[in-house]
Amino acid sequence: MHETSLAGGVLTVVEQAAAREHFCRVSTLHLEVGALAGVEVRALRFALEAIAPGTCLEGALLEIEETAGSAWCLDCNASVSISSRTENCPRCGGARLHPTGGTEIRVVDLIVHD
Repeated sequence: MHETSLAGGVLTVVEQAAAREHFCRVSTLHLEVGALAGVEVRALRFALEAIAPGTCLEGALLEIEETAGSAWCLDCNASVSISSRTENCPRCGGARLHPTGGTEIRVVDLIVHD
């Protein structure tokens, strides 16, 4: 379950921000997870909730938004929206797609307390 590792990475990012910005507690954590990132959102939420006790994320509201994927079709030279790396181009049916977005996990914002 690589979501546990990803949750640890998110916690590290938040703890580094806490040290840099001098806050103690996060009340809301807003994440974006791309549709092509290969992440099971429910498993990521579970992993974040499991590691939160005793950290600045303890008790935080977790807002996890799944963003659309996009790709460049090498067959029809168009940018298209896709929801899976295994999809064919919705425009021409071609299979030669290069992902251009929706492959990342991003901390969008934090609502914090001193």
